[in-house]
This record gives sequence, C-alpha cells and structure tokens, in this order.
Amino acid sequence: MTKFDEATQAIRIDESTYDVCLDPGYSIGGPLNGGYLMAVILRAVVDASPHEHPVSTTTQFLRSPRPGPAKVVVEQVKAGRTAAFTRARLVQDDVAQLEALVTTATLTAVEPLYAEEPGVAMPAVDECVRLPDPRPESGMTLNAQMEMRFDPPTIGWLNGAPTGRPEARAYFRMAEPQDPDPYVLALAVDALPPVVFSAGLRGWAPTVDLTWHLRALPAPGWLTLLGGGRLIADGWFDEEVEVWDSAGRLVAQSRQLARVGRG
Repeated sequence: MTKFDEATQAIRIDESTYDVCLDPGYSIGGPLNGGYLMAVILRAVVDASPHEHPVSTTTQFLRSPRPGPAKVVVEQVKAGRTAAFTRARLVQDDVAQLEALVTTATLTAVEPLYAEEPGVAMPAVDECVRLPDPRPESGMTLNAQMEMRFDPPTIGWLNGAPTGRPEARAYFRMAEPQDPDPYVLALAVDALPPVVFSAGLRGWAPTVDLTWHLRALPAPGWLTLLGGGRLIADGWFDEEVEVWDSAGRLVAQSRQLARVGRG
C-alpha cells in the first residue's frame, strides 16, 4: 500500500458509512485539493458498488473540509448489470462538505472503435520544467506528493509573462512510485494550477463543481495533463482537462466551474 493509498483509505463501518482520515499532505495552502477529496469519496463508493471502476463523477464542493477524521455516507440509487449509480457525501462534524453522484462500471482493455490524437503536442519530459518548491510557510504540501513537469509557455505567469490564454499543460506522476489507477486520475484531473493563472489572474480559485469521466485504465508511466478554459466572466471561469497515458490513450476528461482567484 502506497502513502496515497493510505491517505485515501475508506474503512467500512456499516453498509452506508465509511470512516476516513483526511491527510494534511494534500493541502493547497489551507484547503485540501479537490481531486484528493474526490479520490477519498471514490474509495468508499467503489467498495460499496458491484462494479470496479468510477466511470463518471460529479462533485459539488459545498465547503472546505479540514484535515482529520471524517465520514463518507453512500446511498445506492440503482445497480444494474453494466452500471451502478451512487450518491455520496463527505461529512465532517455532522456537516456535509462535498456531495457527489458517481456512476460505476467495469472497464476492460478493449481497443477503441475511434480515438482522436491529443490536440496539443507536448515537449519531451526533459524539456519541461518544475515549478519552484513552495515556501514552507505557504502550507502548500500537495507538491511533495506528486511530480509535475510543465510545458514552459504555460507557466510564464511565474515571471510576469502569462500567455493571456487560460491554459496549463504538464506531465504528472506520483512522487512515490505507483502505477496510475482511477484514484490517481481523480487527483490528476485537479492537479494543474488554475488555468486562469496563464490568463494573468492569481489567487486561490475555489472549485464549485467538477465532473470527470474515466475513459480507460491507464498504462504505467507519466500521465500528460492538457488543461484549458473557454470563458472567464463575472468572477467565474471554466477549466477542462484531458489526461493521456504513456501509451497515448485518452484515459480521463474533466470539466469544472470555479471562482476567479481571491488573494
């Protein structure tokens, strides 16, 4: 069991309740990363489901839970031969923090009938760059849990030269050796810096709603994250992320609605 497996572990208490412990190592300067929180919920949902894989997850981020004990409460809406539908709540101090609707199914390693190529060509991993380590006082502990190598133009905002477009692109893998799985993908779809940074905006950008789809089980190795947005207006922005595995297959897609950064 890896550290990430332990950090997302859900222990069954009864048929609808799981104990979890939210790990402070996945903080983004105070709040916990939304992808990490989704992975915690999905551990419980999959355990309670007759199917193995979370193929569609929609999460509403009602509040920002703190590190420490919490519960995941699951409600089976419908279970069929090919898919099951589950409502899940992450609860802390008897207050719902996140609400999710999850579809589970069992994926197989079949060849796709149709598959597009990535819309953007990434440089080689050794031509991409790391972000500087955050200052200890920042509370950004998430960076230590994963390795990311960024396409240089998309982090021009670090030096005051954003591209002016909402975009982010990077290679991703866990810091501790671990083959990617659906729970790692839940973290990956929310691992990029907010795409509005590249449009010249800064600050914590809280996610309000995030939907992601598991399209295939990923091959071992680096994942490629391609992020972009279509509209920034009235204090809101959207962010879409594609995740491609080392075999060049699209393995996850996400879209989130978030508030423009504060602070």
